Amino acid sequence: MNSLTKMLLFSVLLVLAGAGALTQMLPAKEEPKSAVTKTDVNDAAKSDTSVVKFIEVGDLSASWYGPGFHGRKTASGEFFDQESFTAAHRNLRFGTLLKLTNPETDLSVIVRVNDRGPFSRTRSLDVSKAAARELGFLKRGVATLKVEEVTLEGVNFPFIAFN
Repeated sequence: MNSLTKMLLFSVLLVLAGAGALTQMLPAKEEPKSAVTKTDVNDAAKSDTSVVKFIEVGDLSASWYGPGFHGRKTASGEFFDQESFTAAHRNLRFGTLLKLTNPETDLSVIVRVNDRGPFSRTRSLDVSKAAARELGFLKRGVATLKVEEVTLEGVNFPFIAFN
């Protein structure tokens, strides 16, 4: 056996050994309740356990950009990909996640700010071609979008790596 095969087998054995030890450390499973009551469902619906939060930014005028910029460097230093879900904003931090909703189509996407713009003063946001397509305004070119910042409860800044 070559060294790569030996290393792979060793890694698989370590994973299997760790999984076996982990199951021994976990507490025994409780018996399931015989029935879920209406009160249980209502209590679960009232509890806010999600770590993902949406902070309303407002309604912003948006356009899209793509073909002329595809493959060129963005202001953040990464290469622009018109088929990724990204956006340009004049002053939001790079890496900021935004949930965009087109109220005319009721379609939503989450994009990541990685560029500066738009340079037209009549608009506040430029989105990639892929995002505009998903939101249903590719043909029209512009739309007013409901914008919410996506945050993680207890995390100051999402952990996104830039190369």
